[in-house]
Amino acid sequence: MSTNNSGPGDSDPSESFVAGTDDDEPRISFYGGRGMSAIPIGFFILWAIAQTALWRISDTGGLVVGILVGLILGMFFVRGNWKTYANTIFEGMTQPVAVTAIVAWIWAGMFAEILQDGGFVDGLVWLADVGGIGATLFPAITFILAALFTTGIGTGYGAAIAFVTLFFPAGILLGANPVLLFGAILSGAIFGDNLAPVSDTTIVSAVTQDSDIGGVVASRFKYVIIAAIIAFAGYIVAGQFMGGLGIGGDAREILVAESEPIGLIHLLSMGVVIGAAVAGRHIVEAISWGIVVAAVSSLALGLMSLGDIVMFNAPEDAPVAGPLEFLPVLTIVEEPADVGVGGSLINGAAGFFELAILVLLIIAAAQIMIRGGAFQAILDWSLENLATNVRNAELTMVGSAALINAVITINTAAEVAIGPYISKIGERFNLNGYRRANILDGQTAALGYIFPWSGGVLAGYTAMQTLPGQYDWFETGMLVTPIDVVPFVFQGWLLVAVFVIAALTGFGREYVTDRETEEVARI
Repeated sequence: MSTNNSGPGDSDPSESFVAGTDDDEPRISFYGGRGMSAIPIGFFILWAIAQTALWRISDTGGLVVGILVGLILGMFFVRGNWKTYANTIFEGMTQPVAVTAIVAWIWAGMFAEILQDGGFVDGLVWLADVGGIGATLFPAITFILAALFTTGIGTGYGAAIAFVTLFFPAGILLGANPVLLFGAILSGAIFGDNLAPVSDTTIVSAVTQDSDIGGVVASRFKYVIIAAIIAFAGYIVAGQFMGGLGIGGDAREILVAESEPIGLIHLLSMGVVIGAAVAGRHIVEAISWGIVVAAVSSLALGLMSLGDIVMFNAPEDAPVAGPLEFLPVLTIVEEPADVGVGGSLINGAAGFFELAILVLLIIAAAQIMIRGGAFQAILDWSLENLATNVRNAELTMVGSAALINAVITINTAAEVAIGPYISKIGERFNLNGYRRANILDGQTAALGYIFPWSGGVLAGYTAMQTLPGQYDWFETGMLVTPIDVVPFVFQGWLLVAVFVIAALTGFGREYVTDRETEEVARI
């Protein structure tokens, strides 16, 4: 998830989902055995595949219905009282890892919306045009910039939202292929999610494997950079052959010509966010400072008005609305349908409310799978039947981490759930904590931005759905559905491949006798 930074005295990120496996916690008994506890999440995955892949409907509301039906269906297989099952749904929905992701989405959405309304996209288009960065190179450059941004702030979800909101329309306007561009953004988010010292996934992978964060980051750089170099080359090559979309005749040339450099002032806002995050500030604080700087800059330069940031649209019969109509944040409207609150802040936050509900319900279904024993049954079987030697053990670690990420769509939550198992199997073969942490985080960082129903993909796609309402030239046909982007998340697929090859060949493998990890840094 990489929603960044725990401060001193904050709770351990690994204490949430792991608690679901404690022996003294209540269990749920199912007709047909432990495997039946996977019905809710299994039904949801089948629903998501049918909706997104077979029928090509990328509707978050439809996915919400899918997980709701799955949760109701699972209830009929519970043996005995349904109360524990119902309570487990609430227990899962209150997991800190889910709430943290939602908060990051909302803050990142507000930040990206202010930058967008403040003309940052116009500035990017102007810069790319002046610098000669055309359609061919734009996806590759976007990958690098997204990787650097995510590494700095530690939130892959936030980076996906910001770059889809800002860089995606700029790239489309310049003629870049939309599917390739979305894949490049997700790839950059994976890079930073996996490598950033302040990322939640980095912290959890270190904590669950009793390793220090500095050592983990230093030891995983070789895996990340190999994948990144190949991915960068891949985006350059693919950009040569994958063309962009036509935008109404000469509209593209006119829009590019009208773009202005003043929007680049918001590079300062992005720099503030990165600087605050690197300095150890919580991601909410870091992005909040970015919002303040972006708002002040936009107001000072006349890029936005106060009403653009927040506007109260009151009906004509509202008390004292008339006398206060002079306020820049108040407008009296005639149509009842126009009554409400608008502006960048509410627009940026509201787009993720539906996604937030979906994620909470998915985490609830995963918690049922944990409580019912299906999760443990899968791990026990793989431990006894697959991990027969060190090479097979590492391949089992890669595969099990991938499987859990297909089930638990928030990558930090997936890490927390699978972390103790990775530790157990690694310790059986005396594998170093750094190696275990790298295998764990490599899969969760990658696959959390590949599966069409995963949090990273849905966060980016949710941000993308707001673009047709922001630009006259942006049509709904330009949207990239989550299933379309799967093959083009190069960094993700390459990172998984790197660890499969590393397991087969022994590349980078370290044992406890080779090097002992430092005492775990519980930030």
